[in-house]
Amino acid sequence: MIRVERIWLAVDPMDMRAGVDTALARVVQVFGAACRHHAYVFANRRATRIKVLMHDGIGVWLAARRLHQGKFVWLDAQAQQLSLSLEQAHALMLGLPWQRLGEAAIIDCI
Repeated sequence: MIRVERIWLAVDPMDMRAGVDTALARVVQVFGAACRHHAYVFANRRATRIKVLMHDGIGVWLAARRLHQGKFVWLDAQAQQLSLSLEQAHALMLGLPWQRLGEAAIIDCI
């Protein structure tokens, strides 16, 4: 239904009360523009909730996910953004350590 060619991870936290307009403004602030068929992933400060803004070429979609236990594996990097592979994004959405995703989409123990 929605084609996603690129997935971007924003490192800085976002207020999860943000609606579509605020999330879109944040995408423009961090990434410069909301490109067609790109998804932009934001987390709250505790990394227990994420929001994904997707541009389908016609409009934007905003999805939210919340973990009831644990937290999403997030970056402590200096960069404001990072591009993720589809496999890394799937692992992130499940709360798995997506940074350790190796060959054949297997999570390395190291």
